[in-house]
Amino acid sequence: HRGVEEPCRRQGPRSRLEIHPLKLSEVLPEAAIRLDMDGRDKWQVLEALTDSLVGSEQVDPAHRADVHEAILIREKSMSTGMERGIAIPHTSVDRVSKTAVALGISRDGIDFEAIDGKSTHLVILLVNPAEGTKAHIRTLAEIARLLSNGDLRQSLREARSANEALELIRGAEASVT
Repeated sequence: HRGVEEPCRRQGPRSRLEIHPLKLSEVLPEAAIRLDMDGRDKWQVLEALTDSLVGSEQVDPAHRADVHEAILIREKSMSTGMERGIAIPHTSVDRVSKTAVALGISRDGIDFEAIDGKSTHLVILLVNPAEGTKAHIRTLAEIARLLSNGDLRQSLREARSANEALELIRGAEASVT
């Protein structure tokens, strides 16, 4: 019996992993990484990152206003500024068919009304399709877990190009998976 039961046990976890969180590097195009967030306030950063979603062809220009409004409504209801210099503004809308992501980096820091009261240096804007709630939550958790790495956060702050930032993220993902 043991030989029969063992494959069944392995089958269960595998089927649960079918809805896996997306790796940040899989959904973040280089064209949506901005290194120029210094000197902006929270609302200007959200505006610039929404433009990056459109510029990187993740959001249709015709839907930009609706997506941006959903981001603002979410952010006004409760700040997405977390601890350790991270903010993950996020929303779900029916105007996107797949996860859209942009990254803004500020060396000087932004007042993002973070829960620890400190400046925010990394802003990851996440927009998910309205019907993908489970995947949305898992992707948020994956991003937060990845950015819990202090060395990665510091290296991203010091990145000199979007390509370098994306390579840093890929390297960090490879070391934890």
